[in-house]
Amino acid sequence: MSRIEKLNEFLQKNPDDNFVQHALALEYIKIGRDREARNLFEKILDRDPGYIGSYYHLGKLLEQLGEKDLAIQWYVKGMNAAKAAVDSHAYSELLGAYEDLTE
Repeated sequence: MSRIEKLNEFLQKNPDDNFVQHALALEYIKIGRDREARNLFEKILDRDPGYIGSYYHLGKLLEQLGEKDLAIQWYVKGMNAAKAAVDSHAYSELLGAYEDLTE
C-alpha cells in the first residue's frame, strides 16, 4: 500500500485530522498533484488557522505555481498566526520566505 493510500485510509477514519491532511498534501506535491495539495492546505487553514506549518508549505506551493501575490498573503497570515502562538521558529521561516519574495 502506498503512502497516499495509507494516508487516505487514515482520513476515512478521521477526515478532519490536520496532521494527516498536511502529510497527504506533501505527498501530492511530490507527485505533481498540486491542485489537491493546495486544496488540502487551504482546507486545513480555513478550519484551523493555528496549524502554522501549513502556511509555509502553501506559500511555497503558490510560488511554484506562479501565484506570488497570493503566496505573500499566506506568508503574512502565517506570520500573524506564528506571533499569536509565540512560535519564533515558524515566524522566522515565514519571514524569510516573505522577504525572498518582496525584496
